[in-house]
Amino acid sequence: MMGSLGFLHTPALGSLPLSSSKPTRNKLHLAIQKPIGVTSGSQKFLGHQTFLFSPRISIYRRVQDSSTISVLVTDDSSTMTSTEEDTDNIGILGSDPGLEPYKDHFKYRVRKYAEQKALFEKYERGLEEFAQGYLKFGFNREEGGVVYREWAPAAQEAQLIGDFNGWNGANHSMEKNQFGVWSIKVPDSGGNPAIPHNSRVKFRFKHGDGIWVDRIPAWIKYATVDPASFGAPYDGVYWDPPSSERYQFKYPRPPKPKAPRIYEAHVGMSSSEPRINSYREFADDILPRIRANNYNTVQLMAVMEHSYYASFGYHVTNFFAVSSRSGTPEDLKYLIDKAHSLGLRVLMDVVHSHASNNVTDGLNGFDVGQCSQESYFHTGDRGYHKSWDSRLFNYANWEVLRFLLSNLRWWLEEFKFDGFRFDGVTSMLYHHHGINMAFTGNYDEYFSEATDVDAVLYLMLANSLIHNILPDATVIAEDVSGMPGLGRPVFEGGIGFEYRLAMAIPDKWIDYLKNKNDEDWSMNEISWSLTNRRYTEKCISYAESHDQAIVGDKTIAFFLMDKEMYSGMSCLTDASPTIDRGIALHKMIHFITMALGGEGYLNFMGNEFGHPDWIDFPREGNGWSYEKCRRQWDLVELEHLRYKFMNAFDRAMNLLDDKFSFLASTKQIVSSTKEEDKVIVFERGDLVFVFNFHPENTYDGYKVGCDLPGKYRVALDSDALEFGGHGRVGHDADHFTSPEGIPGVPETNFNNRPNSFKVLSPPRTCVVYYRVEESEEENNDSVLVGVNETLAANAGAQQENLKESAYVKDNDIDTNPSNV
Repeated sequence: MMGSLGFLHTPALGSLPLSSSKPTRNKLHLAIQKPIGVTSGSQKFLGHQTFLFSPRISIYRRVQDSSTISVLVTDDSSTMTSTEEDTDNIGILGSDPGLEPYKDHFKYRVRKYAEQKALFEKYERGLEEFAQGYLKFGFNREEGGVVYREWAPAAQEAQLIGDFNGWNGANHSMEKNQFGVWSIKVPDSGGNPAIPHNSRVKFRFKHGDGIWVDRIPAWIKYATVDPASFGAPYDGVYWDPPSSERYQFKYPRPPKPKAPRIYEAHVGMSSSEPRINSYREFADDILPRIRANNYNTVQLMAVMEHSYYASFGYHVTNFFAVSSRSGTPEDLKYLIDKAHSLGLRVLMDVVHSHASNNVTDGLNGFDVGQCSQESYFHTGDRGYHKSWDSRLFNYANWEVLRFLLSNLRWWLEEFKFDGFRFDGVTSMLYHHHGINMAFTGNYDEYFSEATDVDAVLYLMLANSLIHNILPDATVIAEDVSGMPGLGRPVFEGGIGFEYRLAMAIPDKWIDYLKNKNDEDWSMNEISWSLTNRRYTEKCISYAESHDQAIVGDKTIAFFLMDKEMYSGMSCLTDASPTIDRGIALHKMIHFITMALGGEGYLNFMGNEFGHPDWIDFPREGNGWSYEKCRRQWDLVELEHLRYKFMNAFDRAMNLLDDKFSFLASTKQIVSSTKEEDKVIVFERGDLVFVFNFHPENTYDGYKVGCDLPGKYRVALDSDALEFGGHGRVGHDADHFTSPEGIPGVPETNFNNRPNSFKVLSPPRTCVVYYRVEESEEENNDSVLVGVNETLAANAGAQQENLKESAYVKDNDIDTNPSNV
């Protein structure tokens, strides 16, 4: 069974959908999926099946991608034809034979995708042209005036009102065409636009009950609210600055990195002061911090306008408008251009999974009880998300597709974003939205009547569009279900995302920190949780994100050190056992998550230095305070506080990947997970990682396996003094390998590795070793080795640069951690 009906197709601008009958389909043969894998000699590559069985029985195999389906859908400029024969050979089935019982599902959605694109070609001159709706809808300058168009088929009469006509629409009535699109042209007056730039506007219409209502135009580019009026509704703003005020981009997009190291940030709460920060302040003060810590990508939250600040930006009211709390559209362009000048790519947290339930200032205001074909949303229960109190899009509607796809192109082209993180993808993929659903990895959970094929097809179209416009775009899915194919290309029959968030990893760390003593931590379970991902589908790993920082939850630093963060972080006294353990494990948890958990890494703003407190947005319950809706950057700048150690190690983690590109390597071999020793040893690329989680034991001469013979040296050491450690590991020692067993016979090797060397491994430390190439012996000391030493040398200069650009709050509150 295929879940929902396919797209309802509409063959013209703003026209109503044609009916679509449900095609005849073969009954799916359901089967419990067995894990698959890939092996190469003794090297076990990335590829544990999501949420499935033990990795010990994994047997991956590589299969060439199908060519038939590639001809059908890989080239978006090609002529699209759809036949039953064309969909018989789907590439994704070759990489995972366990999907074969669900071939009918993949054939159906691939066929519907091809048919939809063919309709775009026939009626809209193609997908990319279709996704330029912002050039027709909303407000646009045309010869001799401003033209405004709005899709509102349920409206009986309509007017354009605003500051320009004293909010009296009697002389600005709009006309409706047969497709439900209202339009009006407002002629220029005296050679100037009759609607002034930065003036307020609204769409007034009468619905079936004879009632007139005022709404913000759906395609509005900017919306503001009167800050002096509590709870006032937002107003739409006509945004068309003169050329002298329009921001001109100066810098090109940075090249796409081998692996994204993402800094998740919220502009509004990025100030050190208890207030809302601006785009320009973020650009000037925060971006240099992010660059200094060697991140290569910034992910911006809460960019799309949302009337409720505490929603973290996830209850969007105006999809084409930047959040006015932090500035204007030109200010956001300045931020992105500044990021590009620093070599930082910028991703946008895009919310197309639902919309705010607000009526007066949101898209929901256009829903006046009409049928789903004339609305942005489904009707009845299907159009309402009970857990989020928000509206759900009808992805089968032609105009909804135009609105959402155009929205993506708008942000890419107008603001030069480099990609997206799609929020709430699990809610989109299933009719049950993931509510009260515990995904076990059984493939029946992914391909059944519960699958919302309309949403799947929208995401396929979205990813095709994004990569057509910007081939080097980075697109990430927030999906907790682990749907197979989510991270595979559309031409294979996949949904087309480049990465998915590894959302199970932070849950595992929270479980350990809340419910287990250190002695009970399982090395096998930690390793399995970090490597449990689908072969060929890349993940962004993270130990914690904004989700773990909100009020009522705790960050990892808070779990580890709790109230002692307010009294025990001074370097002027010896660290307590709690602080010593907390800083050590904070470094280890984040680093092993980065090194073993995915093909990219994400950190939320402030967690790199163990920011204390949770995030609490202004609300009635806290007296509308911004005190805990900010970032205390001064904590990491004060030399006498230990926050600087965690920040320095975060910088070193990223620098290590800069030098060795281990995140982009598909070579990932876990050679040892000894429970008694509490040690995990693995290789990523040609680096060897040794994590000792034991709370007490030091292992001198500890034998670790490796692939390549030769001489190894320390590349990064969490126990280094500059990272708040105890300096127990020597950085000038050479570690020479010894051969193990018979070459090419893994069972005779040490932990299935052909070579080994011995190391010193103190408790609660992680040390990384790199192999010294003989030909590079003289250069290694200055080029490769010494991430610790490099950072120590640069720390002073970086700190001074940051002090010049960052806000440092003069805080005289005695309870603030900076005063301990």
